[in-house]
Amino acid sequence: MTTSDNVAVPGRGKSETYGDVADALNQRTLDILDRRRRTTVGRRRGWLVRRMLFLADILGISLAFLVAELLFGGQRSGGTDVDSLVFLLTLPVWVLLAKLYGLYDRDEERTYHTTVDDVAGVFHVVTVGTFLLFATSWIFGQVDLDPAQLLAFWLLAIASVTGGRTAARAISRRSLVYLQNTLIVGAGDVGQLIARKMLQHPEYGINLVGFLDANPRARRADLGDLTILGPPERLPEIVRLLDVERVVIAFSGESNEDMLALVRSLRDFDLQIDIVPRLFEAVGPSADIHTVEGLPLVGLPSARISRSSRWLKRGIDVIGASIALLLTAPLFAFAAIKVKRSSPGPVFFRQTRLGMNMREFTIFKFRTMYVDTDDAEHREYIRLSMDPSATPTGNGLYKLGREREITPFGRWLRKTSLDELPQLINVLRGEMSLVGPRPCIPYETEHFETHHFERFLVPAGITGLWQVTGRAHTTFGEALDLDVAYVRGWSLGLDLSMLLQTARQIVTRTGTA
Repeated sequence: MTTSDNVAVPGRGKSETYGDVADALNQRTLDILDRRRRTTVGRRRGWLVRRMLFLADILGISLAFLVAELLFGGQRSGGTDVDSLVFLLTLPVWVLLAKLYGLYDRDEERTYHTTVDDVAGVFHVVTVGTFLLFATSWIFGQVDLDPAQLLAFWLLAIASVTGGRTAARAISRRSLVYLQNTLIVGAGDVGQLIARKMLQHPEYGINLVGFLDANPRARRADLGDLTILGPPERLPEIVRLLDVERVVIAFSGESNEDMLALVRSLRDFDLQIDIVPRLFEAVGPSADIHTVEGLPLVGLPSARISRSSRWLKRGIDVIGASIALLLTAPLFAFAAIKVKRSSPGPVFFRQTRLGMNMREFTIFKFRTMYVDTDDAEHREYIRLSMDPSATPTGNGLYKLGREREITPFGRWLRKTSLDELPQLINVLRGEMSLVGPRPCIPYETEHFETHHFERFLVPAGITGLWQVTGRAHTTFGEALDLDVAYVRGWSLGLDLSMLLQTARQIVTRTGTA
């Protein structure tokens, strides 16, 4: 298989829309690309399936409740109206539970995901949701709930949600939006084997547009007119040109370092990356193993957070920060008075930091150092700490020691992490999140490697993976890698886990100042 195989289809002129790769695309692929650009701009498989599954879950749960009420609700006078009110109040919780269990995301991440794969998750969600429904009913005084009605609702909900999800996926697969434009990097034996498996399974919804390879092997006879679109170096360009949604990294003649650079170059795109297991350095904690006819692929989901997840994360931030500020108001006032009395200067330390999309904002912290402290020492520490051969200080830590510049009360604030309490104001202002990468200083980016900039795909946070797992025992470079790992592995469950672990560290004072 060589670039000489790129024969244009008779009767079709070169499309300037797709640049110099148009003649290498078969007619079916061109038709699909054109139709998608005309009718489904900005809409992809995840957009469609999430909405269909959301609707299926709401209808399934509601149907189960309605049937259970018709069968058993009439046996208790005056109970039906209260039951309905309680059910409506808990309805958003069902969707939140399904979101936490990842039941809306895997269709976009995997080449093929069925409702059978969701059964365990649906079982857990319905079981937990039924318990919450019972608990809420008890709070509202409905302590005489019929156990038979709850059991019927539980069984009906599992059946109706499962059936609804099956129907939702069947409808989704009929839509042009469900198709994923897919590109394979590597046209050797493995890459062509994956292509053959994908082509013979149209139910996967994969629109295979071609290969990228500088030194491809001869094309298999069962691949039709699927051909080479260029060398791997053109990957970002081809992804943008053809609106590629999935990239499969198969074995090729490129070095590991070059392939890692290619993978990292795709992080600016909203797409799914599948890797034939070899490049372990690129695999984050959310890597998902799925298969194409038994051939394993390591899936790297997009580092970007979906719109619904951003709204949910923002809602948790606003509620959590508001409650935290209310509960800690006396401590906030005490710390402010002590800072003011401990040394001359303002109560708050203000500094320019970088948040999501590298937007600058002013961070608030309780001042822990004397005023007019020079940042030259910190700049040098950052430079040295980025060196892979960096060694810890005498106390076994990688943290910059500046004891002379820290006030006595500031030392206590740092030890308890209470100096970061005013950052709750940044959270309420939408500049930060409760959980996220550490908000970095602009000059620190001078030492970033390319993949470190992925940390700006999500809001900066008061706490995060580095603060919980590494803290002062990691170099600055390792801290950045932990921030990137958080971005790649983000989930609501991870955020909740980080918050709980942070609370435990504050209470037990296991964190190191």
